[in-house]
Amino acid sequence: MEITVQDLRKKLEAGEPFVFIDVREPWEYEEFNLGAQLIPLNTLVNSMHELEDHKDDPIIVHCRSGARSGMAQGLLLANGFKNVLNLKGGVMAWQEAYGNSKP
Repeated sequence: MEITVQDLRKKLEAGEPFVFIDVREPWEYEEFNLGAQLIPLNTLVNSMHELEDHKDDPIIVHCRSGARSGMAQGLLLANGFKNVLNLKGGVMAWQEAYGNSKP
């Protein structure tokens, strides 16, 4: 399942509770980020224990374009997380829609 940048923005503006994860590299995060928790894809498997309490909570993952976060979504679902959405188009889609404005 995916979520659009428009729907993500609505959730953020409404203050809806969800776990928000950025699976890009630290240098990408420093360049521009949406305020999500940084867990690079290559460290996600070793960081799963940190997310253990959120198995039933809504989780939104994102990356630059949606490819790495798609892999992260698959890893999370395979490890028992129930409600994981991938941000369609990632940061590129956000910047296309909203420029460098942050949520």
